Amino acid sequence: MPRPERSFRTPALILRRRDFGEADRLLTVLTPGHGRRDVIAKGARRPAGKRTGHVELYTEADMLINVGRDLDIAAQTTLTQPWLPLREDLQRGAYASYVAELVIRFTGDSSDEPSALFRLLGQTFSALSTSPDPRLPVRYFEVHLLDLSGFKPELSTCVISRVAITPRDQYFSYADGGVVSPEAAQRGAGALVPLSLNALKVLRHMQRSVYDDVSQLRLSAALHAELERVMQGYIIYLLERRLQSVDFIRRVRE
Repeated sequence: MPRPERSFRTPALILRRRDFGEADRLLTVLTPGHGRRDVIAKGARRPAGKRTGHVELYTEADMLINVGRDLDIAAQTTLTQPWLPLREDLQRGAYASYVAELVIRFTGDSSDEPSALFRLLGQTFSALSTSPDPRLPVRYFEVHLLDLSGFKPELSTCVISRVAITPRDQYFSYADGGVVSPEAAQRGAGALVPLSLNALKVLRHMQRSVYDDVSQLRLSAALHAELERVMQGYIIYLLERRLQSVDFIRRVRE
């Protein structure tokens, strides 16, 4: 029987940090080979602490993690991707907190290797740092997080009638996880929200495309608002709880 791993070196995306004890920080990180972990950064709150600059939120770091019985310890931490705009710009930081909260809510402390999610989140932090409109990488992240989590919305076939969707305005069902045709909606298909043809086209494009292609889109304010309303509504339905970061984003806008 193999002996349990006592330490490992890994890239880590820092999702959350909290004060721990008198001088430490408790970090929630996402790694590509060891999933989501809670690790203690010793002495990180001291002004002269060697790790203080290496445990900033929404950064990527190279970590040597010692595995503990209850909590892991970040024995060494080296910053590799600072993504400074996520801490210097309040709006970009608010969106970064949103995608980080989604990762925490949709993942557990598992031994699965979430390398695809790690790549998606790193790509999203990078795009949030540079995109002229940070809403676009956030919507792309939502679509692909749902896919990786097993909740990929059905956008090509009516989830009620199983008939192929035609190019016109539709409806979206949170309970059934996809598009509902106007005919099925008239027959009574539960709680539905309107989904315009343009919004449907954008969501389909996001599902099948790499982010570099999606980044070329230029959407109206009304279309952005509709996509946000539909996607956040579906996510909140799945999680059965409101997201703190959504309220934060709303306050920043106001």
